[in-house]
Amino acid sequence: MTESKWVYSFGGGAAEGKSAMRNLLGGKGANLAEMSSLGLPVPPGFTITTEFCAYFASHDSNYPASLRAELEAALTKVEDIMGLKFGDASNPLLVSVRSGARASMPGMMDTVLNLGLNDETVKGLANASGDERFAYDSYRRFIQMYGDVVLGVEHYHFEDILADHKDDNGLAFDTDLEAKDWKAIVNRYSDKVESELGKPFPQDPNDQLWGAISAVFRSWMNNRASIYRKLHDIPESWGTAVNIQSMVFGNMGDSSATGVCFTRNPSTGENAFYGEYLVNAQGEDVVAGIRTPQPLTIAEKEFNQTDLPSMEENMPILYKELCDVRDKLENHYKDMQDMEFTVQDGKLWMLQTRNGKRTGKAALKIAVEMSNDGLISREEAVKRIEPGALDQLLHPTLDPDADRQIFGKGLPASPGAACGKVAFSAQDAESMVAKGEKVILVRIETSPEDIGGMHAAEGILTTRGGMTSHAAVVARGMGRPCVAGAGQMNVDYKARTLSGSGVIIHGGDIITIDGSKGEVLLGKVRTIQPELTGDFGVLMSWVDEIRLLKVRANAETPEDAKTAVKFGAEGIGLSRTEHMFFDPERIIHMREMILAGDEKGRRQALDKLLPYQRDDFVNLFTIMKGLPVTIRLLDPPLHEFLPTKDDEIAEVAEAAGIDATTVRARTAALHESNPMLGLRGCRLGIVHPEIYEMQCRAIFEASARVSKDSGQTVVPEVMIPLIGSKQEYDILHNMVQRIASEVSEEAAISLEYLTGTMIELPRACLLADKIAENAEFFSFGTNDLTQTTYGLSRDDSGSFLEHYQDQGIFEYDPFVSIDHEGVGELIEIAIERGRKVRSDIKLGICGEHGGDPASVIFCHQMGLDYVSCSPYRVPIAKLAAAQAALKDEQFIDA
Repeated sequence: MTESKWVYSFGGGAAEGKSAMRNLLGGKGANLAEMSSLGLPVPPGFTITTEFCAYFASHDSNYPASLRAELEAALTKVEDIMGLKFGDASNPLLVSVRSGARASMPGMMDTVLNLGLNDETVKGLANASGDERFAYDSYRRFIQMYGDVVLGVEHYHFEDILADHKDDNGLAFDTDLEAKDWKAIVNRYSDKVESELGKPFPQDPNDQLWGAISAVFRSWMNNRASIYRKLHDIPESWGTAVNIQSMVFGNMGDSSATGVCFTRNPSTGENAFYGEYLVNAQGEDVVAGIRTPQPLTIAEKEFNQTDLPSMEENMPILYKELCDVRDKLENHYKDMQDMEFTVQDGKLWMLQTRNGKRTGKAALKIAVEMSNDGLISREEAVKRIEPGALDQLLHPTLDPDADRQIFGKGLPASPGAACGKVAFSAQDAESMVAKGEKVILVRIETSPEDIGGMHAAEGILTTRGGMTSHAAVVARGMGRPCVAGAGQMNVDYKARTLSGSGVIIHGGDIITIDGSKGEVLLGKVRTIQPELTGDFGVLMSWVDEIRLLKVRANAETPEDAKTAVKFGAEGIGLSRTEHMFFDPERIIHMREMILAGDEKGRRQALDKLLPYQRDDFVNLFTIMKGLPVTIRLLDPPLHEFLPTKDDEIAEVAEAAGIDATTVRARTAALHESNPMLGLRGCRLGIVHPEIYEMQCRAIFEASARVSKDSGQTVVPEVMIPLIGSKQEYDILHNMVQRIASEVSEEAAISLEYLTGTMIELPRACLLADKIAENAEFFSFGTNDLTQTTYGLSRDDSGSFLEHYQDQGIFEYDPFVSIDHEGVGELIEIAIERGRKVRSDIKLGICGEHGGDPASVIFCHQMGLDYVSCSPYRVPIAKLAAAQAALKDEQFIDA
């Protein structure tokens, strides 16, 4: 049996790996190998594979014997290429140790830089570089990072020592410190490590290396990485690779620099080089917000109205080299690249490239432009867009004509507008959101530990950091508006205040941020709906050419229906009639009906509701202009319509001509221990047929009127909910037919319509063949079907579902994405049995799953005719349907 290969080398114009090996080498390792093979200047190094991550976890953090020999051989290759020796006192090789999963997880795992420094090698670095200040600055950074990441000495200990030294010596900035200062701080850092741990800071570079490798592998399971994986559906089983790479230094003086850049603008998608850099700095300084980054290009400098010199001006020859790398990498990968680089003493080194995270708007623009330019096909452009990313484009932005009072300005780090109450910590943000409040997370700068609060918040504001800071990158990936680096504003965590322009904002006060302009505004600012034209329209036209699955919307109000049409819905897949009865003018009559003592009284109240209900359907049919409209007859239990407050009880009693005591008694009589499984759905129609008769009359009278007035054929689809037997369905099916016949005769018009049922009980799935004898369509109500299959309450399961996911019982929340094994198999059974009896039966789903991309793919695979979702998720469902069709084509081609 062949022993596993754990280590893959790269550098010196060659590599053992390639970009196609990202599952084994992780994204970073695969791309470093690919860049090396392309002849780009990559510091040499090697990757320990993701497979080793699983071995490491399952063997109690121990290493196989073969790993040490592989690692030593790979390290020797690096030494030969660089002409340096790891651990050598006079000419030391220093390395970085970084994570690298197959999916990008920026900032979620640990990194160690400058590894290999100790009390002796720091002197060799000082002599070799001719810069003692640089050497001891690098050493203190290493002690701080290694102490925190590997040894568990908390970060604040080192920050306090540095702050105290600057205060004691009257120094304001890190750049003011000289070599003697850094030497003193190195000593104090070392003392702090020893006092915290009871043993000195490790001096053996090999011990340092193995310690760092273990720490980075362990960071795959840290809390922030676990949260990030949950948010982005990244399986724990993937693991991370670890990359060990020769250090190159951007902090060796004014001929050195470090930076982050994108081949296109990740916020807008504009085909313009975009990024930031710092002279005489290490990479962590760019993203940490410690110093204000400088723009990469002159165009960015002018746009941001800064006096800081751009790299294009300051280092024109190196900038030209970087532009050549930009073109080479984008043409090679055929996608926008996020690159990290370092200039060491006038030489450019490429540290990383990866497909760049981008906003939904940018993703659209980049995909459409690359397709139009012939770089990728239309099909590839459609596959490139994450369906969830469209969500960023489908929400309101600030009304440019609205009154606005700007009290702060920063960088436009992630576009879109958000309004909410100020929260100064991730914990506060999560707590406030749990209470139903909308929140803006305000931080000096964010860190990976803030991931939960960033996800909960509507938007993010930081006073430090640039366009490539942690806050900016994570916000863009999440689709959250973000204003970063609002340096003229001050955050006081202790006082819980945000101040700027003479204004003080307290925690809980409302602010608005405009992530497209970098503005911070007082109070709540009016918003406008997005205009879905341009690149969005182009992409959706390609989507419509590809997909097979139709997409409808759930809608019952004219506003919902208009929004659905605007987003390209091909009909209404669920109109929940109960929502129409809660209007103040109608609820009083609905309550009269419920409180009536006999059928005659109920019919009198229903006669008052009929005109309202008819007008509802006239509006829907008119707006939908002949597109199908599926109307669900009354579903919820009647007690939901009755009042609970004394003043409302008195009002209902007066309108019904009874006393308040009778109202309370009737409410008590309607109480059910488990109303979800009680007198609701079709059971209401069986027990009180007059309710469904009124609704059917309203549907068919509206259909007749709109057909006559518009000349268009209206074909309503009458859906009977919660059917569990053929007998139930047949009784109500016959009733629908009877009312349709009556209205048709009265209006002297031939009515077209379909009658079907919502499949939301396991029994209905199993009896689908019998129900389909008369039912012309099935619409799977996956919300209730999931509840009744699992025996779970969607409203109450939130308290323990997370525990089930953490322990691997559920891979995901079954109310968010369809459970294939249980609920999915029931749907498959119902489809098979229904079509066996009625080959042309129309099949769709109308639960919340209709807007979930993974569930849409499942529906495509099951051969459904349509999905129905909320109006704002129609484009998302369409895109997911097109991607599902493309996956089928790939499978067939293969």
